[in-house]
Amino acid sequence: MAPLIPETLRDPATLGDLLRVASAPDFHRWEDQIRRTGGCANPIRLRGWTLHKDKVSGETLHHYNTENEPGGCLRIACGNRRASRCPSCAFTYAGDTYHLIRAGLAGDDRREIPTTVRDHPRVFATLTAPSFGQVHNRPDRGNCRCGTRHPADDPALGTALDPETYDYAGAVLFNNHAGDLWQRFTTRLRREIAARAGLTRRELAEHLRVSYGKVAEFQKRGALHFHAVIRLDGPEGPNSPPPAWATIDLLADAIRAAAAHSYTSVSVPAAEDQPARTFRWGAQLDVRPVKAFGDGSEITEQAVASYVAKYATKAAENTGSLDRRIGELSELDRHQVPDHTRRLIEACKMLDPLYPERRLWAWAHMLGFRGHFSTKSRQYSTTLGALRQERADYRAAQERQALGLDDCEPDTVLVLADWQYAGHGHTPGESALAATIARDVQLNRETAREALRDRLTDEREC
Repeated sequence: MAPLIPETLRDPATLGDLLRVASAPDFHRWEDQIRRTGGCANPIRLRGWTLHKDKVSGETLHHYNTENEPGGCLRIACGNRRASRCPSCAFTYAGDTYHLIRAGLAGDDRREIPTTVRDHPRVFATLTAPSFGQVHNRPDRGNCRCGTRHPADDPALGTALDPETYDYAGAVLFNNHAGDLWQRFTTRLRREIAARAGLTRRELAEHLRVSYGKVAEFQKRGALHFHAVIRLDGPEGPNSPPPAWATIDLLADAIRAAAAHSYTSVSVPAAEDQPARTFRWGAQLDVRPVKAFGDGSEITEQAVASYVAKYATKAAENTGSLDRRIGELSELDRHQVPDHTRRLIEACKMLDPLYPERRLWAWAHMLGFRGHFSTKSRQYSTTLGALRQERADYRAAQERQALGLDDCEPDTVLVLADWQYAGHGHTPGESALAATIARDVQLNRETAREALRDRLTDEREC
């Protein structure tokens, strides 16, 4: 049997460009740059130079210029969080999110989050969207309302049983206001906790702080829901214990009450042929305690952090939507967007002039949602910026060592630089080669992760 040829290499132009890149005398340097980006699918190209000089003597310690680089450019990672746009950079983003969420559950001495947070009440809560009409589903028992038992990968799952009666306008307006609904929920949650403790909302701040980290996920029907780690701390945050009356049961009960309260709603005024709407969370609310790692529970610290990290790199692509802004509806035909998702996008287009401040058409590719996919409260954990800075400092230290500057005090070295944007992305041949490099990098990362997991398991057993 003849070997399978990747689809991208069946194009003679792509294959020719690949051979051009691979046979170039500076190919190994190009490959090194791509490996340093982790196999980035859409690297940013920079032109410029950097100069290290001794502040006292004026001696040039190191000089770098991109003139001798492949294509006269230095390539750096794009940093896109979307797995559909750049799997490599999304992997890094997911890793950062994992560390951020897990540090808020298990603590992290390096990032000044005490391990005592494990003793704080914390739950994993899922708040869902209400119903906008019946959809094809897979109930635990019996068949779908359409009379069939759908396989797990059936594309009909999540689509409307009757598209003519499904409230597509309501669905996208809910997505658009989901961030406002979450804000109202967190405000009400504090009031519910205070009421159960016999305190006023102002007095609660003297005894307790509510911290959280959350991520958004699109259901197959195109409706948004939120997964959140919610934790109770003392008044000083994670470094202080919550009062004895702040229990997991109290937190779970307060979450259910806050989600159902009439205050936790968002009103949307009527506009032309659109009725006035009031959005609340759906009836399906899941609240489960988070257990310590390794106690046999399904909802563990690691499982929750992995789950949140997974969805931090996704958006509405699982519904068949595009991963970028839509210019014209004709694009939906070219990309074969499914009918259910298409109707949601068309609803954004139709509603946009009725609610101009909501910018529905600008966010039609996100089915109306325009908030951040992953957010956290101020003192839940470390920040993504701090994690990126930590990684940048580590790489800077590696660079100083490679240049022989690690013995020099940073304050004695003057760094001059001039960088200019020179474009982004790959040629077709470069893209095919970069995808191969990305797979190698991914395999190495997964192997290292498995080795670390095995080592930690052995240490716990000992």
